[in-house]
Amino acid sequence: MERVWQQPCRSCSDGGASTPQLVLYNSLVDRKVPFVPAAGPGSKQISWYTCGPTVYDSAHVGHARNYLSFDIVRRVLEDYFGYSCLYVMNVTDVDDKIILRARRNHLLASYAAAATDSQQVFSDAQAALAAAVDKQRSKLEDAEAALAEAHSADCSGGGAERRREELATCVAQEQLLLSKQEAAAAAASELGAAAGVQQLLDVAGDALAVQLDQRLGATVTDPAIYRAHAAKYEAEFLEDLSALGCRPPTVLTRVSEYIREIVGYVQQIVDNGMAYAIRGSVYFDTQAFRAGGHTYGKLNPWAVGAAALAGECSDGGEKRHPCDFALWKAAKPGEPFWDSPWGTGRPGWHIECSAMASAVLGAKMDIHTGGEDLRFPHHDNELAQAEAFYHSCGCQQWVNYFLHSGHLGIEGLKMSKSLKNFITIRQALESFSPRQLRLMFVLQPWEKKMNYGEQAKEEMRSKEALLRNFFANVEVVLRTQKVAATGQRWEEEERGLAAELDSAQRRVHEALCDNINTQAAMGALSDLVKAANVYLAKRDGAGGPGPQAFLLRSAAAYVTRILSVFGLAPSPGDCLGFAEAPSTAACGGSEAVLDALTAFRDKARGMAKAKAPAAELLAACQGVPDAQATAAGSSGRAADMLAVFVAFQREVEGLAASGAPAWQLLAVCDRVRDDTLVELGIRLEDKPDGSSVWKPEDPAVLRAEQQERQRAAAEARSKKLRSQLDLKSKELEKFEKLAALPSVQEALADKYSQWDPEGGMPTHDKQGAALAGKALDKALKEVEKQRKLRAPLEKKLSEDPACLQTLAAEIRMLRAELEGLQGAASTGENGCA
Repeated sequence: MERVWQQPCRSCSDGGASTPQLVLYNSLVDRKVPFVPAAGPGSKQISWYTCGPTVYDSAHVGHARNYLSFDIVRRVLEDYFGYSCLYVMNVTDVDDKIILRARRNHLLASYAAAATDSQQVFSDAQAALAAAVDKQRSKLEDAEAALAEAHSADCSGGGAERRREELATCVAQEQLLLSKQEAAAAAASELGAAAGVQQLLDVAGDALAVQLDQRLGATVTDPAIYRAHAAKYEAEFLEDLSALGCRPPTVLTRVSEYIREIVGYVQQIVDNGMAYAIRGSVYFDTQAFRAGGHTYGKLNPWAVGAAALAGECSDGGEKRHPCDFALWKAAKPGEPFWDSPWGTGRPGWHIECSAMASAVLGAKMDIHTGGEDLRFPHHDNELAQAEAFYHSCGCQQWVNYFLHSGHLGIEGLKMSKSLKNFITIRQALESFSPRQLRLMFVLQPWEKKMNYGEQAKEEMRSKEALLRNFFANVEVVLRTQKVAATGQRWEEEERGLAAELDSAQRRVHEALCDNINTQAAMGALSDLVKAANVYLAKRDGAGGPGPQAFLLRSAAAYVTRILSVFGLAPSPGDCLGFAEAPSTAACGGSEAVLDALTAFRDKARGMAKAKAPAAELLAACQGVPDAQATAAGSSGRAADMLAVFVAFQREVEGLAASGAPAWQLLAVCDRVRDDTLVELGIRLEDKPDGSSVWKPEDPAVLRAEQQERQRAAAEARSKKLRSQLDLKSKELEKFEKLAALPSVQEALADKYSQWDPEGGMPTHDKQGAALAGKALDKALKEVEKQRKLRAPLEKKLSEDPACLQTLAAEIRMLRAELEGLQGAASTGENGCA
């Protein structure tokens, strides 16, 4: 099927051949197309609708992939390209999944509260799990049959291949669910009737809830149960979005608040002859829609007609055509309902987005976004509903640009609540900071599949640290360089860095014009940072001109601007009112105190390394802190820094007065760097020339680095201990085996009957014949062989008669130290969790 898409007017938007134009990957044609607002090529006003959450459970990282990716795209359109976006997000708070989950949770909680007989619970659990396994096997067989049919069908082309790929994914998903059901059944059987009620419910709760719902679901009639469930997870979702740093929508639409508009929307589709009512339900008529000159299945034409991909519940044989879908569902016992011209009922799955988006945005929108899994049936049905609603207006294209974020995979499958292979956003934020999680998505194309893994944590930490270090190095130059007293002439190095900055700006613009390719844009920024670091290294040496502060600031400011566009740094769009610009003032006016503290510590370290006399060290402590530092530390954060300075000076002075060895003074200097200043958010870096430089830093980052260094040191120590333990254990085992050997005479008793008591050599063979000639030579060789075998132990015992006991004691000590390190590591991990 040829896919038709109408290009918005771009008569004024075409630039020259060398001017990159913004293009977006449009799922309506599955290729990049020029972006032109519906209001015209010169307009900066755009409308955007994004499918929000179905609030029946906690949001997971797969959802974060969608919302974070499109938050990044939105920020680029708003903060880089200058568009003003009317951004609408829906919250689905009326849906089959919410109804089932709320009802089943309620029934399971009631069952658990009344359950006292573990034997009965075990029996119920076994029956429920067996039924769940049987049902899942049936679903797997249906999925396999659909895939086999797709393979045997006489059709080829990209669409047929896509359909087979999606059906193969369905089979893999059903196989995973079956393995989970079978594992739960096996776990319940292993627990047995002797297990506690809660243990059994932990394993079989989901299956039991399904059985309870089948028997008692119709009795759950309190609408507050459903609303409370949805409200809980909606609040959690919005908190998660805030924690991730996502901008809030301009408009939030909730299904339960738009029922009137939804009913009116369905009625208009019925009036336009593209929907029909049967027994209180209303179905979309896909055949009438096609007959009216419309195309059904614009986004996934290859999926149309595939029941396994449609995801529609059984209709009881009411639909006129298998592709038809529910717009309004007649009320059933145990479900919330509203009044309508067709009787009481509730909205179908897809109608909410068409109706709510139309209510806010009207008959045309620029951008519609959502996850790749919503392409079909949800988004295709959305488009059909809107075109049917606006049929009399001649609507053939309700959405100009449909953008879909790629799947987030885990172990080869899409992360999904239904598959129970998900990691919640809150769990992910225990491993990643919000910035690190966002950075992971910035470094991936938004429309492509990607895999989630804990191994990315260290990579993101490393990339974040490179950027932090770059900004800190530039800040040091800006803080310490006196521009009025520094030459400002540009040489080859400055021209080179300026060229790198110009190149980065061009490359970033080209990348963002090319489907908002943040991955390539970050590559350009990374190259600029590397070039700036090389420039700093060249200019940091003694004897030559210093680095140009203004040029470095320009480079750092540009990197900051683009990071803020991606949401990786504070953005003006996220602040209200007269927000203070970040600067070294973030140190609370403590620069003078920190400069003085650093200078004093450098001097003390240098004197300790040179083993200077105590009198000289005492003299260096006089008048410290000076009047300037004391005045600067009169209040606030600076006062905290001054208190640290004073305590450090007194400790150094005390060590000098007592004539303490140099290593003690060096240890005090290290402790200030590694502990005291860390808690105050100051990174102190010692340089090879004996000087040091301080940089503001997030204390949490410094603590994490400190913990990582401690972990690495403990791991290295553990590795060394394990090696020593292995060697000593093998040595002890060898010596114990040698000690257990019989004497040489006992070992050769089966060959020789008499021995020379003085020389310890055999004189007669086993039969009593005297040894002579070759027989004697052979006997001597055998004795020598036995003595060589025992020689290592004899040598060790001659050196230390208690060597075996000493080795055993050393092994015990090594094991104790190793166990202590392992215990400390385990405690640290639990503490972080």
